[in-house]
Amino acid sequence: MKTLQIGMDWFPDKQGGGLDRYYYDLTRYLPQVGVEIAGVVTGPPTVSEQTNDQVRAFAPRQSSLLKRLWGARQTARMLLQQDDVSLLVSHFALYTFPMLDQLDHRPFIVHFHGPWSLESIVESNKSLGFQARKAMERAVFSRANRFIVLSQAFKDILQHTYDIPGERVQIIPGGVETDRFATSVSPEAARAKLQWPQDRFILFTARRLSKRMGLGNLVEAMASVCQQYPEVLLMMAGKGEQEQALKARIQELGLTNHIQMLGYLPDQALPMAYRAADLAILPTLSLEGFGLVVLESLAAGTPILGTPVGGIPEILRPFCEDLVLPGYSPQNIASGILEACSEKRHLPSAQVCEDHVRKNYDWSVIVQQVQASYQEVVNEDS
Repeated sequence: MKTLQIGMDWFPDKQGGGLDRYYYDLTRYLPQVGVEIAGVVTGPPTVSEQTNDQVRAFAPRQSSLLKRLWGARQTARMLLQQDDVSLLVSHFALYTFPMLDQLDHRPFIVHFHGPWSLESIVESNKSLGFQARKAMERAVFSRANRFIVLSQAFKDILQHTYDIPGERVQIIPGGVETDRFATSVSPEAARAKLQWPQDRFILFTARRLSKRMGLGNLVEAMASVCQQYPEVLLMMAGKGEQEQALKARIQELGLTNHIQMLGYLPDQALPMAYRAADLAILPTLSLEGFGLVVLESLAAGTPILGTPVGGIPEILRPFCEDLVLPGYSPQNIASGILEACSEKRHLPSAQVCEDHVRKNYDWSVIVQQVQASYQEVVNEDS
């Protein structure tokens, strides 16, 4: 089976979000189960060389929208003419839209990573372009034989927001490279390597610094937490448009000794950062389709508290109910952290965390489910 995988941005170039990370991992693991890849993304010209011509960049990601759309269309046309592609797979509606008329009658699957049009409103509080984005999504979705989502939460969005019949939607959770995160380094050694203090209770979060990630509420929660447990230290990794606002609020609340903003942490530094923490935290407000950082933290042996938003509780509740916060307000987040500090909340051991993720979410497990879904759609079409 050969697939044309339509992505967004090339992860090693942008070090982007969950969609880019998922696409990058999927294109590396699918060939291991007999699925050939022809991929298209934005990125540098070196993408083709990095992937032995499996994935090609149709335009630099900083290019104008028109250049990116034209590049996606032309590159897809070339690949569809040259290669025996038996299945088309979309991960991002924007770059799939300009090639819709070239799909012919090939079977078509959409990996739905989130409501692109709705996210634009949540992030910026602006409706500019919302209708155009929604129209593009609907045009792409109308051609799909099947949708793959990471959680029931996103299946619900497809059904209720885009009117997609439930029988066309399959839930396959995200995957993680457990070997990369399951480091044998002790938390003490990890802290020494990162030059983090040994005598503090350390919380860690790695998020894009945007509104829907809930980091403002986490900062507010820390004001309450540190009144009772002044030894608590929050390490916050990430970059984004909320950076200056968060720094200002930390200063206003007098939390400069309790919250350190680390800036962007490269992907290879994350396993050590998770390992060095006593507890990770995910304070998302909305539209969290899965929460890959949940798997990354658990794979590193560090329990993580998450808000009951989107796909987060779908991962955490079957594993450990106490890892799900009562809500996403500052009070809810503070309550969860305080209960963890006082041992009123059960935190699973490092080994239990690692074993759970390896058994259920390692890419070697997940990719077989994706391959089976692809094969089923191809067989139905033949």
